[in-house]
Formats: sequence, structure tokens, C-alpha cells
Amino acid sequence: MLIKIALAMLAFAANSILCRLALVGGHIDPYSFSILRVSSAAITLYFIFIMTQPKQKIEWHCKSAVYLSLYILPFSIAYIQLGTGVGALLLFGTVQISMTLYGLYTGEQINFKRGIGILLACIGMLILLLPCAQTPSFVHAILMVIAGISWAAYSISGQSSQNPISRSLGNFVFAVPMILAMSIFMLPELHLNWKGIILALISGSLTSSFAYTLWYVLVKQLDSISASTVQLSVPCIAIFGGAVLLDEWITMRMLLSTTIVLCGILLVIFANQKKHLNP
Repeated sequence: MLIKIALAMLAFAANSILCRLALVGGHIDPYSFSILRVSSAAITLYFIFIMTQPKQKIEWHCKSAVYLSLYILPFSIAYIQLGTGVGALLLFGTVQISMTLYGLYTGEQINFKRGIGILLACIGMLILLLPCAQTPSFVHAILMVIAGISWAAYSISGQSSQNPISRSLGNFVFAVPMILAMSIFMLPELHLNWKGIILALISGSLTSSFAYTLWYVLVKQLDSISASTVQLSVPCIAIFGGAVLLDEWITMRMLLSTTIVLCGILLVIFANQKKHLNP
């Protein structure tokens, strides 16, 4: 379980770094990036599907595809205008609140240990991101909140998936025309170069196809509160990865905040496992 979680979070963080390199670097616009990302993910998942499950049918789920589209495109648009700190705070804060409220609504419980774990993870993320957060523009802040709610809904919908590969394939195939339709009026804004194209294709064919399928495996094993909390590790991993790739300094604040986040996540996971083991 922990290895699967670690792999999924590493892939999510890699996606964040690829988005940063492509979008903030000005190599591609968010609309082209999103279209190439979902298209390449759909193609990759299709080949994986026909090679591993040739007799299975694609699991179509229109709502999940809508959630996926309303996450990927608004996130890409907002990512350019929002600083790394405030963007991550808005996104993961919204995901945490949305999935926790859903978990409580469906009867999940937060005992003392889980509560402390969630609090530690949130405090660690605030220590990491608040110092570099700037006042966001209202429109782009709303877009990032929409992305957060959509990702929370996408994650929750995965709990009913019968086949993570089949469902993920159906979601990405459906998302292609949806994102195309949402981008049709932005043709004058489109721009891209080869570096942007390559980064978008890597994001889709490698990190998105792998991470989102693995995530649908995990959300069937994790409750909503645990699933939301483990994702708080993504900004930490992304900032560390970005520091290594861009030859930036790794500060004591980064080390301290990451340690606090990871301790909180482990406390949430193990407290929940212990609860299930108890008669």
C-alpha cells in the first residue's frame, strides 16, 4: 500500500513539474497543453488496455470524464497566473476540504490520531507554501478552486470503478472532445513549440496515464479522508524535484515542512489501518 501511494504521489509531483516547465516556461499555452495531455494519455491507455485486457470492455463514465476535464483545463489556465505557493494551497486545500466533508457525510470518522495527522499534514504544507504565496487574481483563484473540487469529485468517483485501467481509458477518451469544445474559442491564444509539445506528451503518455490509473486502484482501498490527506505530500515532492532539476537550494524550511507532512500522512494511514483491524 505505502509503495503504491509513494509511486502515485511521485507521478503526481512529476506532472506538476512538467506543467511548470511547459506552461510557466512559455513553451505552450494551457489549452494546447491540456489537449495534448489528455489525447496522449488516452492513446497510451488504449494500447495498455488492448494488450493486457483484450476481452474486456471500456468502462464509460461520463461524470468522471467531466470531472477530469474540469480539473485539467482550469488547473492549466490558473497555473500560469498563480504563484506556486498560492496555487498549491488553493488546489490541495480545496481537495482536502471537499473530500473530508464528503467522507464525514458518508459516515467516515476522524479519531484523535487521524485528526492530529491531518492537522500535522496541513500545518506542514502551510509552512512550506505560505512564505511564497502571493495575493492571487480572483478569476484564477476561482479556476483553481474549480480544479480542486473537480479533482476531489474525480477521486471519489473512482471508488466505484470496477476496472481502473478501463475506467481511466474511458475517462480520458471522453475528456478529449470536452476539452476541445472548451478550447474552441481560444484559437487566437494558442502557441506552442517543440519543447512544449514534448513536455505535454510526456505528461499525458507517462505520468498522467500511469498516475491516474494507479490512483483509481488506491482510492478503492483508501477512504476519502485518507485519500485527500496523502495528496498533501505532492507539493513537497514537486518543490524538492523542481529544486533538483533547476539546481535550486533545498532549505531547512523545505526539509522541516516535508517531514511534518509525511509524519501526518503516516499517522492518518496507520490510524485508519488500526481501526479496520480492531474488532
